[in-house]
Amino acid sequence: MKISTPTPHNKAKLGDIAKTVLMPGDPLRAKYIAENFLEDAKLYNDVRGMLGYTGKYKGVTISVQGSGMGVPSMGIYSKELYEGYDVDNIIRIGSAGSLDNDDASDICKSVDLGDIVIATDVDTDSNYIVANEYDVYPSASDKLLDIAKEKSRDRNNIKIGTVYTSDTFYMDHRLLKQMSKNDVMGVEMETLALYTNAKVANKNALALFTVTDKLLRGISVPAEDRQLGLNQMIELALEIAYELEKDR
Repeated sequence: MKISTPTPHNKAKLGDIAKTVLMPGDPLRAKYIAENFLEDAKLYNDVRGMLGYTGKYKGVTISVQGSGMGVPSMGIYSKELYEGYDVDNIIRIGSAGSLDNDDASDICKSVDLGDIVIATDVDTDSNYIVANEYDVYPSASDKLLDIAKEKSRDRNNIKIGTVYTSDTFYMDHRLLKQMSKNDVMGVEMETLALYTNAKVANKNALALFTVTDKLLRGISVPAEDRQLGLNQMIELALEIAYELEKDR
């Protein structure tokens, strides 16, 4: 199915959106990034409150747009960006919960509050791939992953590995505890759709997360520290985007 633009969800015209897009789940975080990290940011979309902006970072053009919550919402917005607006790279920037507990695998236990997780691939309970009859393995793009690793070389709070994309926000703790025996670095709700759509469209994707909660211990990042941790992730994502776009 060919996607015609503007779409029912995005009123941008062709050319309004950069080749590299940062995608937080929360559209207000897109607004925050546009106002605090980009120069000359212009709003290109506010349909359904899903804000999107294009501006400059260190002189290169970058866009930022909300994806909404969950696989279905990310599935819509990332597909339209890739296949309708000819976006090449999407970098998801979100939050994740860790599965640290006494019975967890060593990898799960290694993830602490405030860490930034870079998702290499995805485990899931979603049927997104099956329902669409896609024959792909949802994983990060090597090109973006290599840049992220280089940019993270001297940082000790970066963890790289598998994340779990769930269709359920309020998961039973018995399921989480069982999952923690696997080598999962964090639980979130969107990356499966992003990585799948990137593979289908032959485009690039990478997902970064700030760990804000230890789900099985009932511990969260204090409110005063949460924004600082998110800013570190945003800055890492912007540096990756800059490397992608500086020679265009």
